Amino acid sequence: MRMIPTSILIKRGALPDTSGVYLMKDAAGTVIYVGKAASLARRVRQHFERPHGANIEEMTPQVASIDFIEKPTVIEALILEANLIKHYWPKYNILAKDNRSFLYLVITKEDFPKPLLIRGSDLEEGSGKKYLAVFGPYTSPRSLRAALDLVRKVFPWSTCVPGQKRPCFYVHLKQCPGVCVHAIDKRAYRKIIRDLMKFFEGKKDDLLKQFYREMKAVARDKRFEEAVELRNKIYFLEHIQDVAMLKREDEERSSSKDRRLFGRIEGYDISNISGTSTVASMVVFENGAPAKAEYRKFRIRSVSGANDVASLRETLMRRFRHPEWRRPDVLLIDGGLPQVHAVEEVIQSLSVDIPVIGIAKGPERKRNDLICSEQHLEFCRACEPYKDLLVAVRDEAHRFAITYHRQLRGRILLRHPE
Repeated sequence: MRMIPTSILIKRGALPDTSGVYLMKDAAGTVIYVGKAASLARRVRQHFERPHGANIEEMTPQVASIDFIEKPTVIEALILEANLIKHYWPKYNILAKDNRSFLYLVITKEDFPKPLLIRGSDLEEGSGKKYLAVFGPYTSPRSLRAALDLVRKVFPWSTCVPGQKRPCFYVHLKQCPGVCVHAIDKRAYRKIIRDLMKFFEGKKDDLLKQFYREMKAVARDKRFEEAVELRNKIYFLEHIQDVAMLKREDEERSSSKDRRLFGRIEGYDISNISGTSTVASMVVFENGAPAKAEYRKFRIRSVSGANDVASLRETLMRRFRHPEWRRPDVLLIDGGLPQVHAVEEVIQSLSVDIPVIGIAKGPERKRNDLICSEQHLEFCRACEPYKDLLVAVRDEAHRFAITYHRQLRGRILLRHPE
């Protein structure tokens, strides 16, 4: 197995296990390749261990030094990568994909502008006059689309035509400000688009400062609903959960064990008080984000008293009686080895091959060790870089179970008051 040659000079001596952008340079100091990564150390190493494509195999012997820029999130790395490719036009990025096939993000020039994705082949001369803004080139169409889906939650835009009788589907999701039903005027809408453009210019810090100023101003005027909206935008930008951005970036270059994490994760938890009214929750994350329409809850029927292991067995048996439910890529259990083994017994009895991971109960614990049986220890190690995602699934399963248990207990007390 090839590693990064020791002759290659690396900025500050080592690549970190964090997200960011890396720049590969030849002996003359010319940037010959720019890439982004969820883990700079792992991604750069893959170029030398498992080069993807003849152009990368040709490039690696020419690399004399590697520079890198850390970014707190993968989406910011995506934006920086595009800006750096546009600045340097590195030789081996271009060989991999000529400019005509690169993807660009453009903001249309109309009364209610919208973002569109277009190929370089469709980007005409003088596009700066045709569009409000042009961003790119982007090397990964899937990642760019995932990024747009993510940021639309904080910068909602419209793709519909004004003057409709009913609000569009995205209004209900709060991803369209209501252009379709005249719920927003041109001036307010343009501000959203300007903020979106700032984000894709890589000016997240400027946006945060702007939102803090605006939040203080509207709070002083007692416009509290606007203050709450701005607070939510600030929280989003400061806590971007962009694990979904990872799913396609390393997918083609990593093992199938890594790929499972970016498909469908089902998280399970058991809830009871003194062994009464036991319930189970099933939450689903797809591509790193909650898929709440897929959540399910179970009232435990066959188990008396507090027995989480037996309750999990019943839950999983009932879950897999539904072939119409999509098959999970990973099963995450709120519990330790006994719970993991119980679930593995169920799926083995059903001749199903799905890795099972446990995490110790309680989001307040200082440590969140991943727990796997012997047969999935390697998978557990592969999941370590994505522990935050798994903890988020565990916490959501716990919340959903507690909520259902309280509802059930409330109904029982109404029927049989103490």
